Amino acid sequence: MKATARTRRAPTSPKLSASLLALGLLALLPAAAMAKKSDRDQPMNYDAKYTEAFNAPNTISTLKGSVKVVQGTMVLTGDVAKIYMDGEQQIARVVVTGNPAHIQQLDENNNLVQGDAATLDYDNINGIAVLTTNAVVRQQGRGEFHGDKLTYNTNTSLITGEAGGDGLVHGVILPKPKPGAPAATPPAAPQPTTKPAEGH
Repeated sequence: MKATARTRRAPTSPKLSASLLALGLLALLPAAAMAKKSDRDQPMNYDAKYTEAFNAPNTISTLKGSVKVVQGTMVLTGDVAKIYMDGEQQIARVVVTGNPAHIQQLDENNNLVQGDAATLDYDNINGIAVLTTNAVVRQQGRGEFHGDKLTYNTNTSLITGEAGGDGLVHGVILPKPKPGAPAATPPAAPQPTTKPAEGH
């Protein structure tokens, strides 16, 4: 099934979750590029194997099975998605779950930004994606970030991260490539160590 719904553009909220234990990485990223501004003015299309859809104010539509939501260069995929309409019948939010849920988008320099997590909560009004559980955000040619919870502002490229328990937020910032040199590849993220089971 395929459908199209209207979206609207609104100013970015000046506050990103003050309660979040954050690692602000924007200052470390040279020439951070914003997501394509034209994406927010495009219709939002979706495909799924099953849908319970509403085109009415203050409703929630549910998509299940091979979900794909597209708006301009932004693509969301996962197993289940819920699309929230606000009182003005505009798409306010899309929550995707999957193994993993995935978001990707081109920035104004046509570099690809991708994110994966068990749950992806995308604020369509402010352009903010919150990735929770085994979250990773990769910025083409610039680096990648891992954490239990990552918040990515598609308007400013600001990434904030939070780690649960004794874990850490892991980040890799790539050097700016020299002219004619191949782009660097981020090293693999450290994997958590597990204690071997004791024999009985």
